[in-house]
Amino acid sequence: MNETETIEQAAAEQEAIRPPRRKFPWAILIVVAVFIIVPFISWYGTWFGRPLSDQQLDEYLHDAAKPRHMQHALWQLGERIGSGDQSLHKWYPAIIETSRGSVPEVRSFAAVTMGQDNSSAEFHQALLSLLSDSVPVVRHNAALQLVRFNDSAGREELVAMLKPWSLKSEAAGKVSVIVKEGAAFAAGAPVLRIKRDDGSFVEERAPEAGRVERVLVGDGAAVNEGDEIAVLYPEIEQVESALRALSYVGMPSDIPVIAVYSRGVAGMPERIQKQAALTAADIRERAESKK
Repeated sequence: MNETETIEQAAAEQEAIRPPRRKFPWAILIVVAVFIIVPFISWYGTWFGRPLSDQQLDEYLHDAAKPRHMQHALWQLGERIGSGDQSLHKWYPAIIETSRGSVPEVRSFAAVTMGQDNSSAEFHQALLSLLSDSVPVVRHNAALQLVRFNDSAGREELVAMLKPWSLKSEAAGKVSVIVKEGAAFAAGAPVLRIKRDDGSFVEERAPEAGRVERVLVGDGAAVNEGDEIAVLYPEIEQVESALRALSYVGMPSDIPVIAVYSRGVAGMPERIQKQAALTAADIRERAESKK
């Protein structure tokens, strides 16, 4: 056997022991593509940063059947108003109309959007109306945006944003704890579940986002209607926003509530403690300057 034949035989033997190459049928490639592309399309379709044309803005802003569309339009308009775009006044009446709609999330977005133009008397009046909204987050956003108008009408709401609140039982029965002490929760999330004597259940839901400070009853404990069952603290972002706003419109009578955070609250980052101290100092300085 010559040298060439020896090399060819060795190559053939090597090929024989090599594991077969895996073949990927087109069907598998299509499935893989679907798992990548479909979530992207879904995300892109709901991403508020996706630019909208003027025609889309008009359509989305009036699409009451799809609140996400209305939120998307409001977000885009708020970004453009905030950047000084003077061509958007034609949509101001429609923005105000969304603040009177039936969906709290849309009203909340409308409040933020209206805060981007603090020269608009119409926006100012609409924000004042939202201070009496039945949903806490809408009132909160209205109070925060009014500060941009140099209006302290929402001061009491800003102070309320700092206060913990009690969750009380809506029915008599036995308690099951869903969210443990120290855990965060979203607005509307179930915190506790009560099993009535007839076997039916009542879920105690949080009126706004926050954190469980204390659970006052244990799993399986019996409670009566109206019993206090948990103490809840507001979420970090809410506290920080309220403290910053109170730096401009707070009164000396608000300082005791602010001082709770300047002393430090479990679960709150150090920046909250520092902001609370700065807010209290700003309020004192402003009060002194008025004497």
